Amino acid sequence: METTASTASQSSQAAADASTVAANGAAGMSDMFLKLLVAQIQNQNPLEPSDPSEFVTQLNALSQTEALQKLVSQNSAVTGMLNNLQVLALGGQMGSTVSVTSSSVQLADQPVDGSVVLDSNTSELSLVLTGVDGMPRRTSLGPHAAGAAHFTIDPVALGLPAGSYGVRLETDSGKTLTAEFSGQVSGVRFAADGSPLIDVAAIGTVTSADITGFLGRAN
Repeated sequence: METTASTASQSSQAAADASTVAANGAAGMSDMFLKLLVAQIQNQNPLEPSDPSEFVTQLNALSQTEALQKLVSQNSAVTGMLNNLQVLALGGQMGSTVSVTSSSVQLADQPVDGSVVLDSNTSELSLVLTGVDGMPRRTSLGPHAAGAAHFTIDPVALGLPAGSYGVRLETDSGKTLTAEFSGQVSGVRFAADGSPLIDVAAIGTVTSADITGFLGRAN
């Protein structure tokens, strides 16, 4: 009965200690593991001692876990440093023109130039703009051969009020394509996760992954 009570007590203590490990994180994991190991040795049945190889296995598992945690921490630090360098580099592009892929544009009273790459000929290419009212506005761009197809969104000619619009292009087969636009970099800032966000005139906020080219500054 004493052995059963001791085992139950040991299991309860181990569960409590495990919760403490989760709360304290990697810093206290090693000390907590050693305490659990000592408690396990003290409470083992003297007539049936635990196999020492099990302790070695547990120690190896602890070492591997701590090594992985250190690696994750190092990777996070490197990612943060790279994000900082990227923001500094992009900050040097303030005022320059970039090309970006985007599914939205910010229209005012000036035309916005865009393009899309077709992988095959199409007898009908359509530009679809959707405003905050949720109403799609379809404009025919006519037939196009495979390759780059250029277009212009003229809000005045189309009678579009200023605002944000979703943009997509559709072929005669119903395939939806994402457009590429060009605009000046007007700001660079950090997202909540530390990654850089770039404000591009007439397009809005994009990520560095959306940038397809740096086109320089206008003379």
